[in-house]
Amino acid sequence: MIRVSRTANVTLLGAFSLLGFVFFLPMLWMVLSSIKPEALIMGQPGVLWPAAFTADNYTKLFTQIPFFRFLINSVIFSAGVTASSLLLDSMAGYAFAKLRFRGSQAVFVLVLVTMMVPFQITMIPLYLTMNQMHILNTFAGLMLPRLTSAFGIYFMRQAFLSVPNELLDAGRIDGLGEFAIFRRICLPVVTSALTTLGVFHFMYNWNDFLWPMLMTNTTEMQTLPVGLALFQGEHVMDHGPMFAGAVLSIVPIFLLFIAAQKTFIKGIALSGIKG
Repeated sequence: MIRVSRTANVTLLGAFSLLGFVFFLPMLWMVLSSIKPEALIMGQPGVLWPAAFTADNYTKLFTQIPFFRFLINSVIFSAGVTASSLLLDSMAGYAFAKLRFRGSQAVFVLVLVTMMVPFQITMIPLYLTMNQMHILNTFAGLMLPRLTSAFGIYFMRQAFLSVPNELLDAGRIDGLGEFAIFRRICLPVVTSALTTLGVFHFMYNWNDFLWPMLMTNTTEMQTLPVGLALFQGEHVMDHGPMFAGAVLSIVPIFLLFIAAQKTFIKGIALSGIKG
């Protein structure tokens, strides 16, 4: 039985290692392509290990476009949206999970329904609204429609449902108000879920291309994904700098995930304990 168990473990480890390598292979190809000459990228795209290396792609990245400006814009946009979403989503999630008020279930269903509406349907009305408010090409226009999300509200509601009601009742007996109960009792319990939701929000907004492209019309306001598109012309595309930019753009996401990995899976599990 021990031999069978060890054999099964080795087999599973090998299978998962192979699967992990398959998923990692495109990223490895992108990293290696970022240090390939343009001729090799176009002439030998299927060759993983390049015959020659160059740093010209990274040089072009920093000299031909304002890369640091795009990076700062992405940080402001993503971090601002993440911070506001964590606050508003957690407050709404707590209200739907722990407060009973007339029509709460109907309102929550309406929130869930908005998750089924594709963004392509709402982006033109959102653009017109931002235009009427005269906040196009500003951080306010970028962030305002993203201050909260239906997914975040649902995610935090599921997390707050796992908090025992006895803890809340004890706080009320001690004279705490509802906001104090939310801040001092519930939030510390769902820290893992908050961290997980923060990673989700930051990744989604960091990689978003369509909305920042629609809302910005000057180089000074463009985010990193939109700025990298400057290397794509009408008849030609500079692939090397685009690969270099893509490599550097995943570094903040990678570091964020490494920092939050201990609570990431725990937060997902916590959010689904009770439906």
